[in-house]
Amino acid sequence: FSSHFRNPKFPIQLQKPPSKAKSSNQWRKRSRPPPPPPSAATPKSATRVSSRATPSTRFELISFLPSSKFKQSTDFSSLCFRLSLQYILETSVYPREPEAMKELRDITAKHPWNLMTTSADEGQFLAMLLKLINAKNTMEIGVYTGYSLLATALALPEDGKILAMDINRENYELGLPVIEKAGVAHKIEFREGPALPVLDQMLEDKACHGSYDFIFVDADKDNYINYHKRLIDLVKVGGVIGYDNTLWNGSVAEPADAPMRKYVRYYRDFVMELNKALAADPRIEICMLPVGDGITLCRRIS
Repeated sequence: FSSHFRNPKFPIQLQKPPSKAKSSNQWRKRSRPPPPPPSAATPKSATRVSSRATPSTRFELISFLPSSKFKQSTDFSSLCFRLSLQYILETSVYPREPEAMKELRDITAKHPWNLMTTSADEGQFLAMLLKLINAKNTMEIGVYTGYSLLATALALPEDGKILAMDINRENYELGLPVIEKAGVAHKIEFREGPALPVLDQMLEDKACHGSYDFIFVDADKDNYINYHKRLIDLVKVGGVIGYDNTLWNGSVAEPADAPMRKYVRYYRDFVMELNKALAADPRIEICMLPVGDGITLCRRIS
């Protein structure tokens, strides 16, 4: 579930290995770009420019899988997963992506920290979810350039509202012209700064309790537990909280001593702590999905 392959901006390139390769390591994908500094907008899908793989290249790669039965099995599963994702993107995501979201995705791809953006398939998923639950009053913690925010704003009714919070206004303003051009900026109230103090202030007002239909969290992983402790009282019974990156580059399923990039390893324990806490919380129903870098939906039931 590597988030490197979840970025829909750049299609997956499957390369035919050299004929004399003695090890699968000789023809694996190039290493990913280095991660950005910590930010309230959570690292997501790493990006790199690549060309589309032709069908012949895709099928040729299967015959070059390593000889080890275990390695062959895992590599084949990974290959099938990537091909399935590419099929989903090309068949049902890109053709239906609103023009404004495509424009913002293209703008974000040029940003040096573009790995923090929401994937197109996740944006489509969020829009569908919001319409299914008839959401009207929503909150988003962690905005970056606003791709998921735009998806939300487009999905909400004309009088829908989004309280959006991020510590970096500059990134938000990068996507703001696109949001304004799409005619949905009036639905958004953006607040720059840490979200926890704002949530604490809201909890002091009983009118805010149970007032949100949907809340999307894609921010600092080391505070996810702290967010949940507060948000559970702000979302209504029957409302939904969505926590992004709950598969965290697939690291949550890896052994603790597995090779990982530093920032992946650093936040891995926080994500795993959240996953365990959500699974044990009797106040919610949960569903963890392998969309984007993993998203866990929590429906409040009490």
